[in-house]
Amino acid sequence: MNSLPDKDPSASLWRNRRFVRFWTGQSVSQFGDRISELALPLIAVAALHASAGQVAWLTALVWAPNLLAVVLGAWVDHRLHKRRLMILADLVRAGVLLTVPVAYLTGSVTLLQLYAVALLTGAAAVLFNTAYPPFFAHLVPRSSYVDANSKLSAGRSASHVVGPAVGGALVQLLSAPVALIADALSFVASAALLGPIRVDEPADAARTTTGPSLLRRAGEGLLFVVRHPVLRASLGCATTLNFFTFVSSTGLTVLFADRVLGLSAGTIGLAFGIGSTGALTGAVLAPKVSRRIGVGRSIAAGAVLFPAPIAIAATASGPDWARAGALGVAEFLAGIGVMLFDVNLNSLQAVVIPDGMRSRVAGAYSTVNYGVRPVGAVVGGVLATHIGLRTTLITAAAGGALSLLWLLPSPIPRIRSLSADGPLVTGVAAAADRPVPR
Repeated sequence: MNSLPDKDPSASLWRNRRFVRFWTGQSVSQFGDRISELALPLIAVAALHASAGQVAWLTALVWAPNLLAVVLGAWVDHRLHKRRLMILADLVRAGVLLTVPVAYLTGSVTLLQLYAVALLTGAAAVLFNTAYPPFFAHLVPRSSYVDANSKLSAGRSASHVVGPAVGGALVQLLSAPVALIADALSFVASAALLGPIRVDEPADAARTTTGPSLLRRAGEGLLFVVRHPVLRASLGCATTLNFFTFVSSTGLTVLFADRVLGLSAGTIGLAFGIGSTGALTGAVLAPKVSRRIGVGRSIAAGAVLFPAPIAIAATASGPDWARAGALGVAEFLAGIGVMLFDVNLNSLQAVVIPDGMRSRVAGAYSTVNYGVRPVGAVVGGVLATHIGLRTTLITAAAGGALSLLWLLPSPIPRIRSLSADGPLVTGVAAAADRPVPR
């Protein structure tokens, strides 16, 4: 593998200036994202009187570019200087977002413009996310992958805990369009912090323009995933999780809490806030859990703990406090589960994917993982209509937990450590390092 050597596994990442700069930039931009998630729909509803269907298109257009992520990932893999692509993605998002307050202040904002903003910011996010894995793999030593992903996930989770309240206050004080300036500035800050960071990218990370076509390289990325025992199992597991957790999507869970559990809006909001603290807790605990039970078993535990707890809320009964408590516990446990899964799986993938394939694999994952999400949401709506909300949530919990079946026959549960001398990791890494088809 071409990741950094394990020079000092005991060294704290908080003493690593490059990582601290990157972590700061990512945490700032995550807080900015929470503002946009609130402000864009509010502009559509309050200023443009958009219908529910029109607002739904805003969300759909943000995710739509992921369907082409496998192709974009193949293009990114042929580019040197992944950091520059990440900076470009940040600056594009900042510039696109700034067009909204300008148009609003001049009285020319339209729904079509908001759609364009959603689509372009979504595309820039895909560019950033496909350029990110090669950059991350050379930012910190292999032995620090889990710790680094834990800290990055903790920053993201903290933004979900505090961000909505801060975003709501900014929207109320400044108006939704002006509040978007804060998100734009967060991307500028991220780009500025990324600028001075230097990582050693291998010379063979990019290919010449005379190599295979873009579509062929994209196909090679998908084929590499399908043939790799770790990547194949983890993609199947993650896709199953994404499908079933979107069957029991936030919207459907809110509807269930309101109509079936009879909870107030404030109580539902509190329960989801508790869920966000669960994700933050899980991000912090992930390195400790992986050291105790192993990286692979932590992934397996997260694959069950993420989807299954919604059954607790689905079977809740009794007084208001019991029903509200069941929803809060379910969201808290699911938050821990998703972080055990994400932190450890992201770290394992950083070890087993060779440099020439990192962006292509990231693109393939985005296309499949994010492509299945709207399908799951639609299926959830159909199921809720025909078999009821409670049964749909229980079905989603059971189906999501079955994602574990992808992992059991694979090498993943037996992987304990990501250190360079770990025998199982070394074996799967060696398989990954076979020459990539040209």
